[in-house]
Amino acid sequence: MRIYAGSPRQDYEEVLRSIGAFIDQRGLHEILLAEAPDGFIVQGVVSQAQENNAWSDLTMTITKETYTFLDEDIARFLEDSQARRRTGPENDGSPMAGSYERVLRVIGRYIDDQKPKDVFFFEQDGSYVLRLLMNTRQGSKHQLAEFTADDLGSMVNQGPGLRGEQISPASSAE
Repeated sequence: MRIYAGSPRQDYEEVLRSIGAFIDQRGLHEILLAEAPDGFIVQGVVSQAQENNAWSDLTMTITKETYTFLDEDIARFLEDSQARRRTGPENDGSPMAGSYERVLRVIGRYIDDQKPKDVFFFEQDGSYVLRLLMNTRQGSKHQLAEFTADDLGSMVNQGPGLRGEQISPASSAE
């Protein structure tokens, strides 16, 4: 990630969390994310109900949407994400983050631990397949990782403990 070039930590956790918030707001699902030299490309499908006429049932239209987020966009997302968070007395323990924000955050944490040069992943039925470009002694090579919906649910539930937070009954009931 160019916006973190030169820093000791590539913070995919926060970047993917902020992109996840955008995905939640747009109602995307079955997403694909590819890191580009100057940002990220995100694709997903959106389902929208359409009424044909007064006597027929609603029909669903599915469209694919593609977004390119440059480093400047990501920086703005990070600022917006930080501003949205509740801290102190305003934090009543209820979950603020949407499902993609939570899931992409834990995927980002995994990616941070791996320290890849490049990231690509896609979602299928709540599971994710990641392809990370890794530096090795023999040069760069791709490494694959897969996370099921159950894996990710467990990782999300472990998140507050890893951050040293107490898990409230409201947030653990998700």
